[in-house]
Amino acid sequence: MGSLKTFIALRATFALGTLTLCLAGTPASAQLKVLGSFNNTNGANPYAGLVSDTAGNLYGTTCCGGAHNYGTVFELSPKAGGGWSEKILHSFNDNGKDGYAPGGNLIFDSDGNLYGTASGGTGLCKESNYVIGCGMVFELMPQTDGSWKEKVLHNFFNKGEEGMDPSGLVFDSAGNLYGVTSYSGVPDGGGTVYELSPTAGGDWSFAVIYYFATGNPQGNLVIDSRGNLYGTAGYAGTYLYGMAYELSPSVGGTWTEAVLHSFDQNQDGTDGACPCSSLIFDSAGNLYGTTVRGGIYDTGDGTVFELSPAAGGSWTETILHNFDCHTDGCAPNASLVFDASGNLHGTTTNGGAGSCPYGNGCGTVFELSPQTGGAWAETALHSFGAGAYGAIPFSNLILDSAGNLYGTTSKGGSSQDGTVFEITP
Repeated sequence: MGSLKTFIALRATFALGTLTLCLAGTPASAQLKVLGSFNNTNGANPYAGLVSDTAGNLYGTTCCGGAHNYGTVFELSPKAGGGWSEKILHSFNDNGKDGYAPGGNLIFDSDGNLYGTASGGTGLCKESNYVIGCGMVFELMPQTDGSWKEKVLHNFFNKGEEGMDPSGLVFDSAGNLYGVTSYSGVPDGGGTVYELSPTAGGDWSFAVIYYFATGNPQGNLVIDSRGNLYGTAGYAGTYLYGMAYELSPSVGGTWTEAVLHSFDQNQDGTDGACPCSSLIFDSAGNLYGTTVRGGIYDTGDGTVFELSPAAGGSWTETILHNFDCHTDGCAPNASLVFDASGNLHGTTTNGGAGSCPYGNGCGTVFELSPQTGGAWAETALHSFGAGAYGAIPFSNLILDSAGNLYGTTSKGGSSQDGTVFEITP
């Protein structure tokens, strides 16, 4: 299992490309509490974010650990009087072709079932010197006895022609699922966008709705009220520094791509590069996201950007913040979240003030607040170090009704296998 764990970690590092560029940053300023610490037996190395239900329980995935050492789906539930209890809902077992290393965020349907994606499965692909499963989409259904039953909705086949390494999912209003694969597909191997539709009898039909020539799309798609899909791709666009795109359905089942913005790290030295995160909308229809690299600093520490629709169907980009590892972290890999006051919150994977054995700075949690005149002010809410609080957050954050933030770290904690944390305002 050690070699698999190393392979997964190397793939995650390769996807970012800049984990060693950053230096120490600013001190922490918000109260952070660890809700759960992973120890391999109960999972290890959560890379995705969390999702919550109406009762306040938190759900997430770990890429490794668990009963078979292939990753888990877990639930954290608040206990009366304080504290949280963890329950493993599913331990993946790729020896049985069940998948491994669940990736993107989980989502709920209206019946309380969970959906997600994982590597592995029964369709074999070759990546470099490894022959691995192409990936799979799964559903977890709660049972009357408190257990959860897994159902595999799709295994990616055809030696990667359907795509490999599927990422997070989104539902449309008709109950169809949409997601992306980061690699492969035909004709050019840049990844795919796919649709899964429920059919009579409980099965799901699969279709690739778009093939990328160059791409590496990652993160969850987002969908608007007209059924258009929006996402990012890290190696695509006019300058191959990444792009934000829209896919629009047409009569006859075809989909049309529009590039909303092509990132150009060399454009006046100001634009971002390598967007790896999902996008989010505000109430006015503007899109927000992060780039792992680029920005105004020589080390290219990443950005937060806004895309605003303009007349004629074009979109205008505005850089809201340039990260500097010397002060506030670097390599933001995850999507953002708005609070009730219109502030943006997110994480950086590296940088910050914490002493870090995994690189230069263990990452931060940050807040961006809109200012008069259109500027945004950034505050580093917490800098992760090498201790029990966790380190290297790849995940996005979620908010509860009281304004508390929840997320995961891929490393650190009592056993150095990652944590689930809460930050209170």
